[in-house]
Amino acid sequence: MSEGFRIRFGTFAPPAKGVLVVFCDDGLRMGPQTRAILGKTAAVVTRAAAVDNFKGKLGAALDIVAPADLAVDRLVVVGLGKPKDWTPNDPVKLGGAVFGKVGSAAEVTMLAELATGAMDAETAADLALGARLRAYTFDRYKTKKKDDDAPRKAVTLTVAVKDPAAARRFGAEREAVADGVVLARDLVNEPPNVLFPVAFAERAAELRKLRVGIEILDVRAMKRLGMNALLAVGQGSAHESRVVIMRWNGGKPTDKPIAFVGKGVCFDTGGISIKPAAGMEDMKGDMAGAACVVGLMHALAARKAKINAIGAIGLVENMPDGAAQRPGDIVTTMSGQTVEIINTDAEGRLVLADVLHHVVTKYKPRAMVDLATLTGAIMVALGQEHAGLFANDDKLAENLTKAGLATAERVWRMPLAPEYDKLIDSKFADMKNTGGRYGGSVTAAQFLQRYVGKTPWAHLDIAGTALGSPQTEINKSWSSGWGVRLLDRLVADFYEP
Repeated sequence: MSEGFRIRFGTFAPPAKGVLVVFCDDGLRMGPQTRAILGKTAAVVTRAAAVDNFKGKLGAALDIVAPADLAVDRLVVVGLGKPKDWTPNDPVKLGGAVFGKVGSAAEVTMLAELATGAMDAETAADLALGARLRAYTFDRYKTKKKDDDAPRKAVTLTVAVKDPAAARRFGAEREAVADGVVLARDLVNEPPNVLFPVAFAERAAELRKLRVGIEILDVRAMKRLGMNALLAVGQGSAHESRVVIMRWNGGKPTDKPIAFVGKGVCFDTGGISIKPAAGMEDMKGDMAGAACVVGLMHALAARKAKINAIGAIGLVENMPDGAAQRPGDIVTTMSGQTVEIINTDAEGRLVLADVLHHVVTKYKPRAMVDLATLTGAIMVALGQEHAGLFANDDKLAENLTKAGLATAERVWRMPLAPEYDKLIDSKFADMKNTGGRYGGSVTAAQFLQRYVGKTPWAHLDIAGTALGSPQTEINKSWSSGWGVRLLDRLVADFYEP
């Protein structure tokens, strides 16, 4: 639905049609503009609230059909709870919750007002962001609808604010981020026969329209660079591997970039160490880290972020062909370090190893974050509410934690230590690609750390949060687009001037 969803910011005025959404606190108090627009209908709200036991709890709703003295078809009163207790992401969640209650209407007007007066422009923009994210659906491959499915409608949401011009400025920034989240969700939701490595690279190259510099490395270029670990993962597939480097230059020419690296395994069978058949269809989402990086680069470019940024993604398909790599193989990575392959299903770290080394040596970033659906072990440890955070830099880890709390894309720091690093030492090579049953997410991060040198670096294991995670007020899709808002907030709060 995001394609048919339009947001406008206007002044406080009684709407002539559609659905009117107003807010009240936990004492059923409404703002002065809201009371003036409702007129006599305010008394109806009080009576209906008593009958329905509506208390104004945050996100709760009271629905009044064909309200007298108003021209609209429905009046929806939404609770704000105690706004003084809101977390930074609550307005976004509230906007999503509101859209979930009224999204079937073609015209929706939302009065962005607290009991004490109009919401500020930034809060109003956050409401609109939440609604936009909730509006997302992915049904482009459905040719038949269920009998009870309502016809799809274009939706116009008008947010009434005190200062529409200021809300539009904030709204434009949120729209850029929302577009990035939607792009990431779309990429993850696409079937693997449509989004294989070459096709993914072509999708990423569309960022040229936003003046993002694009470099695509094909197999020949990667062989010249010595990206043998990445190429080994993809050698069993009929689809060639690719690496895509995206550059956004919004800062000073002398500023070192911030780098974001994503794992892009477009489909992961496990290779020779093949996965069980049950649930294997979900492995089309093993490129969610790369999807996030593409979505993030879209967001940074669309809102013209005042930084220099590198987005790098390694795109492969891990298949059990006769040419596929085997357990026992030894590959030489781009860094010159050698890796013994113990399990071909531990492939993501091999892809990232070469891309991380390439970014560190060529672009010399001031900080680097990678994202990967890397291990099932992180889901055992943290479930699906937090991503695992591993870092060699305390300040970067602290900033990611703060950005996660602000966006509700939360992270939890996990350990790195020499004792864990020893678990990936190999008898025959510099290291092996698994460290055994215990601490699997930690030993995977230890593996990656061997390729970043002294660059401030953080690794986000997003296996639990990127796909199939619990649905929220702002996402009802299998793919969450997790990480775009988190990393955009990291950039905005800690790196932009």
